[in-house]
Amino acid sequence: MNAWHAAFLDWSGRNRWVWSAIGILILWAVLSLVTSQVSLSSLSGVAVSASFLTLIALGQTAVVTTGRGNVDLSIASVMTLSAYCALIVVGGQDGRLPFGLAATLGLGLAVGGINAALVVIARIPAIIATLATGYVLATATLLANRAIPGFAIAPTLRSVATERVGGMPIMVMLAVVTVGLATILFNRTAYGRTLSAVGQNLRAARLSGVRTGRVVASAFVASSVLAAFTGLLLGAYVGGAFLEMGQPYLLQSLGAVVLGGTLIFGGSATALGTMLGSVLLILIVTTMQIAGLPPGTQDMVQGVVIIAVLAMAGGSVIRRRSRARLAGGRA
Repeated sequence: MNAWHAAFLDWSGRNRWVWSAIGILILWAVLSLVTSQVSLSSLSGVAVSASFLTLIALGQTAVVTTGRGNVDLSIASVMTLSAYCALIVVGGQDGRLPFGLAATLGLGLAVGGINAALVVIARIPAIIATLATGYVLATATLLANRAIPGFAIAPTLRSVATERVGGMPIMVMLAVVTVGLATILFNRTAYGRTLSAVGQNLRAARLSGVRTGRVVASAFVASSVLAAFTGLLLGAYVGGAFLEMGQPYLLQSLGAVVLGGTLIFGGSATALGTMLGSVLLILIVTTMQIAGLPPGTQDMVQGVVIIAVLAMAGGSVIRRRSRARLAGGRA
């Protein structure tokens, strides 16, 4: 029994996404038993909501993996401004969709570049730099809100965001493909290894010849581009744009990363875990909505869950370091 327990702990330590998977199964089973509102159609709704969160959280995963407490707090503002930008440029016409995509991705590249410059060149802590960028973008969003002519959505964009192929929502398929590509990127490429190396020990990575500044900068750019692209799709899904549209995704993106098993201290990322963490977080929110909890209480519960997971992660890291020091002392 002890051998099996030790083997499972070792395996789960290398595959931290398993805890989110177990959480999903337990929570779904409980919901199925205690309420009649849970069905395959509701599961589909959860999957679609989790797909938007997954795309956002993958970018956050890259930033968190770079270590030093790096997070991207501008993603909510990028999402909202991107939705407005797409509506203004596309104007509900498929013929103008390429221009809308270019404007959206350009916004993501610009914001990501600014965040990267503030963090890498100006050496401003990421939490401050990206928060300040988010405030600037919020002002730009207010101006866009006054300039928007209407809420016409391009048919192709609406189809991608809302329709299904063979019973499977296109958004879910898009999220799964993106997770697959991110898994290959994180685990099977030289870039993924350098990203982890930077998060584990920045100085050692630099001494090994890794261009650490470029690696950290690329993570912030990827986060902003994914946030902008998701804002474009979310605007098509809800049929428009509104102020604070991306705000719920700020806390949830970090929560999905943490719940999925990516190390909050950096150095190790799991794209699959991020997707499972997104599903688990959406299920938690769905449970609270079924229970009739007000939005403020829902935010509080999400915050408590994230803090609890962070505390456990921090405790496990301290225990591992203590065991390593003890082993070194005996040697």
